[in-house]
Amino acid sequence: MTAVRVSTLPEALRGRLLAQINATVHGPDLHLERYDRPAGDPGLFGPDSVVWRVHAHPAGMLVGGFAALLLQSLHPLAMAGVDHHSDFRADPTGRLHRTARFVTTTTLGSTESARQAIAAVRRIHPHIRGTAPDGRPYRADDPALLTWVHTAEVACFLTGYQTFAADRLTPAECDAYLAEYAVVAELLGATGVPVSQAGVRAYLTGMRPQLHAVPAAFDVLRLLRNFGRSPRERLAVRLLTNAALAVLPPWARAELGVRRPAAVRSGWDLPLARALGRVMVWACGPSPIRAAAVRRAAATPSPEAA
Repeated sequence: MTAVRVSTLPEALRGRLLAQINATVHGPDLHLERYDRPAGDPGLFGPDSVVWRVHAHPAGMLVGGFAALLLQSLHPLAMAGVDHHSDFRADPTGRLHRTARFVTTTTLGSTESARQAIAAVRRIHPHIRGTAPDGRPYRADDPALLTWVHTAEVACFLTGYQTFAADRLTPAECDAYLAEYAVVAELLGATGVPVSQAGVRAYLTGMRPQLHAVPAAFDVLRLLRNFGRSPRERLAVRLLTNAALAVLPPWARAELGVRRPAAVRSGWDLPLARALGRVMVWACGPSPIRAAAVRRAAATPSPEAA
């Protein structure tokens, strides 16, 4: 009897950790109906895509996602839209859930669920408009602004994966990832989306003169550094946030006023985050969302559906 109880302890621990990670990132309802049907539908990308591979890494995606929020905040017009129309200060958990839900649905959801998620965002965007503190007008459906938000996001997702995954992508696979996920940006209305690493580098270099920290950007950094509903959650998010800062370009850290020495970033922040990442990969192995998507894509459609 004792041997049986001991053998089940790792799985019980894995289950508790997975439940906590899902609750933190996705919320109490995983909405598996977005992922488990219809049979045979690969979704926008399918199981063999590089997008599925990159977005399956929990630590890489969280660190990349936090880095993306910080990088995106350095565009004054993008940050004005978030500042004026988002409840990120009052409800940071809700903001995380909505963002994670969109990325997960467009990545692993059925084709219909992914397109519905994109359509929902497109319906909201025309209402997000105004004037930034510097007097410039902004609107969330501006194709150039959509391209900025997307490119900052995928650049950071890719960096997060390459930093934390054991099976790093080849240069060709990196380009494939960028080309694949550009579909989502284009469906949202972005134009001129970079679809290669060289294109992303050139784009970010060209954007650099437009980027600087506004007061709301520092609020995003403070929010991430203090995010969490329990001491354990706050510690985990702080470790991942430190790693997100470590993978940002040096100029972005400087804009945000982060003066963390390189030795601390490489010798402390990243090793601790990698250790946490290994635990997250172990816990998220049996992710119910991914399992549902894999079953859906592999299933044979019924004759009625055909």
